[in-house]
Amino acid sequence: MSTSTVPADNSFQLSQLWRDARYRSYTIQIIALIVALSVVMMLIGNAVENLEALGKDFNFGFLFEPAGYDIGQMLVEYTSASGHWKAALVGLLNTLLVAFLACVTATLIGVFVGVLRLSNNWVVSRLMAVYIEGVRNVPLLLQILAWYAVFIHVFPTPKQALKAPVIEGAVYATNRGFYVPGLTFDGGYQIVVAVLLASIAGIFVFRRWARQRQETTGQILPVGYISLGILIVPAVLAYFASGMPIGLDYPVAGRFNLKGGLKVGTPLIALWFALSIYSAAFVAEIVRAGIMAINKGQTEAAYALGLRPRRTMSLVVLPQSLRIIIPPMISNYLNITKNSSLAIAVGYMDLTGTLGGITLNQTGREMECMLLLMATYLLISLSISAVMNFYNESVKLKGR
Repeated sequence: MSTSTVPADNSFQLSQLWRDARYRSYTIQIIALIVALSVVMMLIGNAVENLEALGKDFNFGFLFEPAGYDIGQMLVEYTSASGHWKAALVGLLNTLLVAFLACVTATLIGVFVGVLRLSNNWVVSRLMAVYIEGVRNVPLLLQILAWYAVFIHVFPTPKQALKAPVIEGAVYATNRGFYVPGLTFDGGYQIVVAVLLASIAGIFVFRRWARQRQETTGQILPVGYISLGILIVPAVLAYFASGMPIGLDYPVAGRFNLKGGLKVGTPLIALWFALSIYSAAFVAEIVRAGIMAINKGQTEAAYALGLRPRRTMSLVVLPQSLRIIIPPMISNYLNITKNSSLAIAVGYMDLTGTLGGITLNQTGREMECMLLLMATYLLISLSISAVMNFYNESVKLKGR
């Protein structure tokens, strides 16, 4: 007796794209991609048709045309005869400047307030709570305008400031900005800068070695004083050895205003203060949550070893809370950077004010300017996120 077997039909059928779990996820992803590409193509098609109807083409040649407007606060040389690309560069640097300053200041204030928020002193704790709840519930734009009004109306005019300087002949605080001595560079300053950068690198190497030595032997070195010496002594020696190539340019009285030195304009100061104080309230809550997430046994163990509360916080609690604090801090830094686009409200010429403001209005290149603006902010945000995520990985608990 013989039996015949019919081989199973393993041929692929279209119904498997949806019914078979092995293919269903790929099918959904392909459909989603097709829909997304279709929407993008439709938007591009509409944009092309609208540009043709308006008699416009799509190009970035306008970036090399003269900008025709001045910018008060700038980090690189710029005149009204410079191209729109140079104006956009000045705006970009201004954005990065205020974002960096605000991130640093907000972090320092926020950590300080967050720690005091957990203080056993009832008055201090309540005051910090009032600050946090009061500041973060008022729109940022209103705070920027309020700080700007304070600096405009409280500080003296340049003529009055000359009679009452902060530091005679060096520092003046006026309603147009703060004037401080600026740096002048002669030949050979590159040597001093190179030595200074090498000293900073040496500090990082020394601090890492000191930490490893402490973990191995238990010996605590005066890291702060030694780091200060590494930073100052080589740079000072290089400064005098190269003929003192770096000097100071002091502000002096002009006909209607102060001239010379380094001017930090009122719009920059107002925006910096507002961003810092507003964002510090959110940082404080992040820090407080991170500290509270650490087991109280860690603090009790540190006290049992004889550590004072301040060193317990700096050596035991805060280092452990970093892995909890860093992820939300990334979002906070991104918010600070994007919130800096409100600078136009007080006349601070950032990227939005130059490329997305005057340049756009003068050239009529709305599409190109907006695309460049969005791409630049996206690149800045991705860069901040990448750096902070790298740091977050370095402070994570390492498992086997």
